[in-house]
Amino acid sequence: MIEIPSDLHPDLVPLAFLLGDWEGAGVHDFPGAEKCNFGQEVTFAHDGRDFLEYTSYTWELDAEGKKVRPLESEKGFWRIDKERKVEVVMVRQDGVVEVWYGELADQKPQIDLATDAVARTAASGPYSGGKRLYGYVKSDLMWVGEKATPEVELRPYMSAHLKKVVDPSTWAKDLGDLPDDGIAFFK
Repeated sequence: MIEIPSDLHPDLVPLAFLLGDWEGAGVHDFPGAEKCNFGQEVTFAHDGRDFLEYTSYTWELDAEGKKVRPLESEKGFWRIDKERKVEVVMVRQDGVVEVWYGELADQKPQIDLATDAVARTAASGPYSGGKRLYGYVKSDLMWVGEKATPEVELRPYMSAHLKKVVDPSTWAKDLGDLPDDGIAFFK
């Protein structure tokens, strides 16, 4: 069940499934880079205004699942309008700024996005646009990203399966005062 915070801006209720901290792993595969597994941490947060704040950090994983090096970092803001149109403004560590537009699917927590505008600094690599699909499936967040450059047509390059990070203090407070031995709770 998706919990809707009482201070969430009413316009953001359709995006409430994104809220929270997420962790997981995925695969990175794009021409010119070595295929690798990666770990990811994502946060969707709100402060009562009409947008979600988004942060994402990815890093390459070795064969044992240990961090090797950072891959991509993103920060941005997500909005949705009354017609379920989603807009995202995002900046990456490599000097790319993107504006994404898409929509929330009808009757399911799935968002399709495509870049509308891309701006790059001189230091960034070649990049001309992308597409992303986010879905909330059996309480997990899954996504796949496609990328295009002047040399490479639009193609999948990253995908991940993320699980919500649960802070035990948030659910433990709902248990109330347990006896020291905990047994009375189960009687």
